[in-house]
Amino acid sequence: MKKILLLILTVSLSVGFTSCKSEKKENKTLNTDKKEASFSVEKAANEINFTAYKFTEKTPVGGQFRKVDIISGGAGNTIKEAIHNTQFSIPVSSLFTKDSSRDYKIQKFFFGVMDNTQLLSGKLMIENDSIGTATIKMNGISEKIPFKYTIVANTFAMSAKMDVSQWDALDALASLNKVCEALHTGTDGVSKTWSDVALNITSKF
Repeated sequence: MKKILLLILTVSLSVGFTSCKSEKKENKTLNTDKKEASFSVEKAANEINFTAYKFTEKTPVGGQFRKVDIISGGAGNTIKEAIHNTQFSIPVSSLFTKDSSRDYKIQKFFFGVMDNTQLLSGKLMIENDSIGTATIKMNGISEKIPFKYTIVANTFAMSAKMDVSQWDALDALASLNKVCEALHTGTDGVSKTWSDVALNITSKF
């Protein structure tokens, strides 16, 4: 009886060890077969620059967002594949205009009075070799804007224009203009903050 029990135990251990070994070998094979995409937006050097405007004569004021998180997509065997269907999220707290006082006012009195806009989120869609569409969510509203782009020496560069009125953000714009009234008053005595903003985004792969 003891010999039979010992034989059963030996066979069981042998089968268990073999199964475990086979599973590890299979996992190793799967890991080996998984290939990394040639281009990754997440690993690229991304710059998100914007230009807003003040005064009646429409004087530009530049700034940027220093952080972007890739939520899904963002990888491909070509740059176009990597950009197409990329979903992203941009923290408003990463805004930078080289003026800390201005940064605070934009964050608090513009984005801060909107509905749930700690983050700007969206999706990029490539349509052909020169144009695409960006869906941007801000103030609880998602709107599409067209963009033009080029790909030169592994650098993707896109430009677009947006009007914050599309996102029902004119109240937020008025809030910002009020706190910046003196600074946004030109030589004509008029305080003006424009609703249109230019976007210029580059990704260097």
